[in-house]
Amino acid sequence: MSEQTKELVELVWGTKSSPGLSDTIFCRWTQGFVFSESEGSALEQFEGGPCAVIAPVQGIENIKNEIEDSTEPLIDPVYGHGSQSLINLLLTGHAVSNVWDGDRECSGMKLLGIHEQAAVGFLTLMEALRYCKVGSYLKSPKFPIWIVGSETHLTVFFAKDMALVAPEAPSEQARRVFQTYDPEDNGFIPDSLLEDVMKALDLVSDPEYINLMKNKLDPEGLGIILLGPFLQEFFPDQGSSGPESFTVYHYNGLKQSNYNEKVMYVEGTAVIMGFEDPMLQTDDTPIKRCLQTKWPYIELLWTTDRSPSLN
Repeated sequence: MSEQTKELVELVWGTKSSPGLSDTIFCRWTQGFVFSESEGSALEQFEGGPCAVIAPVQGIENIKNEIEDSTEPLIDPVYGHGSQSLINLLLTGHAVSNVWDGDRECSGMKLLGIHEQAAVGFLTLMEALRYCKVGSYLKSPKFPIWIVGSETHLTVFFAKDMALVAPEAPSEQARRVFQTYDPEDNGFIPDSLLEDVMKALDLVSDPEYINLMKNKLDPEGLGIILLGPFLQEFFPDQGSSGPESFTVYHYNGLKQSNYNEKVMYVEGTAVIMGFEDPMLQTDDTPIKRCLQTKWPYIELLWTTDRSPSLN
């Protein structure tokens, strides 16, 4: 085995000192390409794991430098789960370990995130469970296609309506920029950062005006600027763009996870209400909770008798 091949094996599967790779896990990750008899363009998975060949898209050393913990393999050799670094590598070409926009500092450590809009997006049930928060570069991709992650599996949610990925509205840009200065997602920033946020958004930022805005946005003198009042002050009446109703599709490659065990694209209709209406609530399934991380008031009507499975 050449030195480069050895490096690649350790990058993907871990070192010899880590738990041994079982034949079952390896076979899951080396499944062949088989198309579904029920849907000619849909790949069918016999077990969890991709129908794919993993190839380095950039230098091995570059990938190691991007991974937060370079000792952690891209694929867990015990359970076979692909890491977030692997997912990000496939989606963006960069093996960073986080899903937020841009880089962040934590106790003097630089944590790498996503630096530009991805062609294909990513949504995860882990955000609905409050384990993470996906940034807008992955939530709002160039095309209306999203990889959807559950605790153990990846599926695909997509639509044909390009209006879903319209250019970022000024208020959406402002929200994204504000949140880069609020790494813990508190919904506010210290008033000392207001000038930085306004400069980043090309708003008037001379000292006298900044002080005026601090007094207006923080009348009680708490020393914080809330996201809501900030957006209302500078970007009033600017909701997110996009259609209110559109046709959607979901794909899960596992036969046992599909309706009647036929791997097919499940079609549905999504309705974005803009507010919560108890009369129009459909269900409370994992896929709906996951999609609500992008569209908080989405309702889904599927053509099948049951909602698609994320697992």
